Amino acid sequence: MPIQPLEAYQEVEKSSLSGRDLEASVLTKATQMLLQVQQNWGAPDRDQQLEEALLFNQRLWSLFQAEVSSPDNPLPPEIKTNILVLSSLVDKRIFDVIAYPDPAKLNLIININRNIAAGLRGDAG
Repeated sequence: MPIQPLEAYQEVEKSSLSGRDLEASVLTKATQMLLQVQQNWGAPDRDQQLEEALLFNQRLWSLFQAEVSSPDNPLPPEIKTNILVLSSLVDKRIFDVIAYPDPAKLNLIININRNIAAGLRGDAG
């Protein structure tokens, strides 16, 4: 059974990471799932692996959308807006990949995930 983003979140949380580290870790997992599919595009179970990776990413970004939409979220409005714009872009790309699978289309999601994770870890810049 594929692991759900919330379950991954909770598993990592048990290791007592900070919120930012937790988010970076789950984004990294989502990225690894996409990379695995991309690098093994010709695999006989590619469709199943692709579906699991896309679903994991979609649910993860839905969690981010819910978090930044919460009235008590302390992030500045500009950052909230940027996250919502990115999540919309990720959603659109996920639906595009579902409709017209192509390994190169995964690069956008992979790059967004990597950059956000790096920023959360303080690696950006």
